[in-house]
Amino acid sequence: MPSTPLNDLWRMSPTLWSVIILLVTSWLSGDAAGADRLTPEVKAVQKTRPTVVNIRGKKTVRDESRNFEADSSRQVNGMGTGVIVDPRGYIITNFHVVEGVSNIQVTLPDQRSFDAVLVARDTKTDIALIKIATGSDFPTIQIGNSSDLMLAERVIAIGNAYGYENSVSVGVISELHRTVQVSDDQVYYDLIQTDAAINPGNSGGPLLNIHGEMIGLNVAVRVGAQGIAFAIPINQAMDIVAGLIARRTHSDTIHGVTGHTDRKSDVCRFIVDRVVDGSPADSAGIVAGDVISMVGDMSVASRFDFERAFLDRDSGQELGLALNRGTEDLDVNLVLKTTSSSTRIGDPAWTVLGVKLSNIESEDLRRVTSRYNGGMRVLEVRDGSPADRRGIKSGDVLVGIHIWETTSFKDLRYILSRPEVTESDQGVSFFILRGREEFFGNIRLSSNTELTSATRAE
Repeated sequence: MPSTPLNDLWRMSPTLWSVIILLVTSWLSGDAAGADRLTPEVKAVQKTRPTVVNIRGKKTVRDESRNFEADSSRQVNGMGTGVIVDPRGYIITNFHVVEGVSNIQVTLPDQRSFDAVLVARDTKTDIALIKIATGSDFPTIQIGNSSDLMLAERVIAIGNAYGYENSVSVGVISELHRTVQVSDDQVYYDLIQTDAAINPGNSGGPLLNIHGEMIGLNVAVRVGAQGIAFAIPINQAMDIVAGLIARRTHSDTIHGVTGHTDRKSDVCRFIVDRVVDGSPADSAGIVAGDVISMVGDMSVASRFDFERAFLDRDSGQELGLALNRGTEDLDVNLVLKTTSSSTRIGDPAWTVLGVKLSNIESEDLRRVTSRYNGGMRVLEVRDGSPADRRGIKSGDVLVGIHIWETTSFKDLRYILSRPEVTESDQGVSFFILRGREEFFGNIRLSSNTELTSATRAE
């Protein structure tokens, strides 16, 4: 065979060629090994981790063994997990994670920390919605579908297990539709059972599928058991959160639509079931059967998407909606209005005090104190208002003004219509709860004079 330059090079330096071949083979095998390590579970965690937050705060618990003695309560450090579901900083978690916490602290994976306020909660299902008190734009988790889960399907849990932040555990779905009673007062229904390690502190965190979609909200562990933990199916959880938002906005801006999430096809849709006569939706021409896909600049694929699109909206604001009706694609404009019980325009709480309020259930207040018959939670404080100047904050509970208790909007309308309240040159007293602490102060509603912050009650 005739000699070639390549043959000559090989004959001259076979050792060099062996080294080159060895290096190339090693590089290729190393690259393949790295690819093998990038499993679906790893990709799911990398995709989801920025949306999972740690929740901490102090709460007061009662030592039942001391028979309600005056000093039978003690402060404990609470912890749990939450998931960002809206870029404005709305987070879902378990209610028991934030119940009784006076100052909710949220820490992101990048170690930024924020104060949060409780927006809405459902004690029966143990679900709560909180909001980080900032205007930043946050990453959000991708919501999956829990209606087609399979036994032995691979799942991943992320959470603040025993205080170890951002802990990851992997397992499978062990069973579906479990009923679990964890106390005399708390029963969970239709839960996902998994053998992924879920420990105290994981509560409120996500259960993921291998695509990084949230298919459950981690909620409970069996005391003394190993490899048995539970999560609320995400379809159920998000429907509950949508209902919480709807109830909250019902006392503020309303749209007049009730509907449901259609999950029968590969693509989820929000379908209108009913439109209230005379409501903004009725005026906009929306009818039952319409499929709404956009509200303002927000895409809508579920009831949760539809309801959250109306959070933080003002009365009189006009929103464009995109919808499908049969074979037609339509664009309509909806102008929000408020209910008669709580309006920003003409609402005495907003115009006189400078606060937006919601009713607080008496059973929730009794967990904190038995001194008051009821109260109203502060949802928002207007900058520069009398309430703002007196140091009242979102999350406070207003329990009294002057000589009257504030248990309802009816009470407030009466109190704030009294001349001895609105026209007093000396101001009137107000009483609030901040966590379990009681504060009082003096507020002059008819003056813009700067006043000092509230004084703690003795």
